[in-house]
Amino acid sequence: MKQMFIRLLLAASLALGLVAAAAAETVSVAMKTSLGDLELELYPDQAPETVANFLRYVDEGFYNGTIFHRVISGFMIQGGGFTADLERKSTHDPVRNEAQNGLKNVRGSIAMARTSMPHSATSQFFINHVDNENLDHPSFDGWGYAVFGRVSKGMETVDKIADVYTSTRNGMGNVPEQTVTIASVSRISTGK
Repeated sequence: MKQMFIRLLLAASLALGLVAAAAAETVSVAMKTSLGDLELELYPDQAPETVANFLRYVDEGFYNGTIFHRVISGFMIQGGGFTADLERKSTHDPVRNEAQNGLKNVRGSIAMARTSMPHSATSQFFINHVDNENLDHPSFDGWGYAVFGRVSKGMETVDKIADVYTSTRNGMGNVPEQTVTIASVSRISTGK
């Protein structure tokens, strides 16, 4: 009886360990841009709604052909909402702001862009070019910007994008003079 209890206990702890390992897994995506490639590691365990929202757009091919439309060296690069002719793409409903997840707006982290309304993020995201602790929860407006992953490969591409010359176009500031296109964003297979 005692040996059966020990076997059950071992089996249960192995199963719990596997569940915990699965919950802590990351999801990776590849982003191909006109200035180079990036790999992004996403954190569904810490930002489940935000990651699910981003991956929905990835799986739909929404980001393919969009641009980095707002670039500020020493701050961030923002994309995922406009075509090359600065036409705004139609999006799904906004998601809840998950900025209270403990992830920080540090160099190389990816976060959701939003309006002044805290729960207004749809498809647009930004990659922090430097540490931007002023964007962390509770931030200047009490909410902050939800980080949901980081650049795991290709920070040199982020630096290249951040260094492009920008101007004002169609009433929008900090638009790259030479269009920086997101050719594609796709999930990276884990081989499982």
